Amino acid sequence: MWREIVEAFPSAELRDPADTGTLDRIESVLGQPLPGDLRALLLESNGLADEYGTDVIWSADRILGDNLSFRNDEQHKSLYREFDSLMFFGDNGGGDQFAFVRRPERSEVFVWDHETDSRILVAPSLKRYVRSALESAGEDWYR
Repeated sequence: MWREIVEAFPSAELRDPADTGTLDRIESVLGQPLPGDLRALLLESNGLADEYGTDVIWSADRILGDNLSFRNDEQHKSLYREFDSLMFFGDNGGGDQFAFVRRPERSEVFVWDHETDSRILVAPSLKRYVRSALESAGEDWYR
């Protein structure tokens, strides 16, 4: 399903599938299940870049690494509200990060604004998020 959606955007970059062991490791280390749609997308393409090279969807390794960094970085802890309830999976190339709320589990996509620490709903689903990001002509399509 995901390849068909992405192939409608010839400039988008599909990658080789993620390894299920890596996806299981994300869930184990972060203590949260991957959203079903995100898991399915990663099993078809381990990340997704737009025509500008921005990672609309991060690779599985980056999802794990960046989430651990956000949760454990002392500077982040002193500047922002906690990130443990979020699972970041992409960014806009300018500092804002896209995430799912995992406690309680939600299927909508939110953006975390790195300047204001706001967390705002931007898409009702991963499918709408991917289409919106790939249809846009710039990094701030969600504003």
